[in-house]
Amino acid sequence: MDARQLRYFLAVVDHGSANKAAAALYVAQPSLSQAIRALERDLGLDLFHRAGRRLVLTDAGAALIEPARQVVRGLAAARSSVDSVAGLRVGRVEIAAMPSQAVDPLARMVKAVTDAHPGLSVAIRAAFTADDVVRQVRSGQTELGLLAAAGPLAAAGVELHPLGRQRFVLVCPADGPFAPGAVVRHEDLAGQRLIVGQHGTGMRHVVDEIRAAGIELAEVVETEHREAVLPLVLCGVGVAVLADSWAPLARQAGALVLDLEPARHLELALASRTGGLTPAAAAFLATAYSQGR
Repeated sequence: MDARQLRYFLAVVDHGSANKAAAALYVAQPSLSQAIRALERDLGLDLFHRAGRRLVLTDAGAALIEPARQVVRGLAAARSSVDSVAGLRVGRVEIAAMPSQAVDPLARMVKAVTDAHPGLSVAIRAAFTADDVVRQVRSGQTELGLLAAAGPLAAAGVELHPLGRQRFVLVCPADGPFAPGAVVRHEDLAGQRLIVGQHGTGMRHVVDEIRAAGIELAEVVETEHREAVLPLVLCGVGVAVLADSWAPLARQAGALVLDLEPARHLELALASRTGGLTPAAAAFLATAYSQGR
């Protein structure tokens, strides 16, 4: 068993297939498959059930995930520790982030970190809900995560570093249905056509709260793609409740950004693995946390 085999195994777990894992690792798919076969022979057990091109984890494969992540992460920590002796000139940080928070404050955080440590590279992994972020950090897929929730933040198995709040706003086409500068009360949304996110997102939570208060809303589009919301608004499909991290982009694109009353907020936090972080991740956390507060 070697670290390369474990990295290949985890890539298949994370990407869902040998082809996608090979593409992500920039290796030939037959080489990746051979390495995993060799790992299975060494362990004496199959790690995946093979049904055509589909790979499904066996019980043995599921049991290997956490130890494999510890080994791979430990090697990365060892490499980063040696690099840090030279002043953290090189290193790589992986962070899971939700779409709205990737717009802001993550962009500002990455700018601050890479200015302070030009040799660091940052890999941003997509996560659509706070639970997704926590799961990636807890499982070791990433060392850090940036998450937001409509209620109090709590997560077992990770450390949370609160960053403050983001307010929800209403994003509308420039030609209506609300006037520039209007303050939109929840009851003013009755009968409006809404573009909403999937269940588990903060923007959906606000819309569901308004509905629960007895206000009838016409849901016209539900999308998992947060980047599709603003174009849909600009096309006149409907209005959307979004975190105010989108406000500068929305205004630049020609949309109206209006305050909602009563106000609703997201609680923001950075999440980190419990236990030791690599020097690169620790440097990112320290710099980003001071920048994001």
